Amino acid sequence: MKKTLLAISAAAILIPSAYANNFEDANDAIKYRKAAFGLIAYNFGDMAAMIKGKKDFNADVFAQRASNVAALSQIPHEGFIAGSDKGNTDALAKIWSDKADFDAKMTAFQENAAKLAVAAKGTDQNQIKQAFGNTGQSCKGCHDVYKKD
Repeated sequence: MKKTLLAISAAAILIPSAYANNFEDANDAIKYRKAAFGLIAYNFGDMAAMIKGKKDFNADVFAQRASNVAALSQIPHEGFIAGSDKGNTDALAKIWSDKADFDAKMTAFQENAAKLAVAAKGTDQNQIKQAFGNTGQSCKGCHDVYKKD
């Protein structure tokens, strides 16, 4: 059973990379990344409410939200295809003119989200808050440069 789950998990990871950037047009890519960012925002917002004391801290829910953000962080990057700087998007054209920096910022977000998921499985509140803050800063670092206000 474990081997079957491992094989399914591996396929789930590898298959999307084979179809990366397989969008009908730029509008599909925009919708795709917006949907992913919306889910990230929902999960991150729920964690923020717990961190800020606006909602009771539930370790299990927090860990699930952190795990969701880590998984979701892998999704939007492929939606930044050429031509998707036009249309119903808040993405600035600078993403494509400074692609290396944008890519680095997306990678930092993915790495920080993964670290948050690991920290959230533990009980050290300082480590959880630090990982949460780092993930939030990596979001903000990209938004400040590459997203319309």
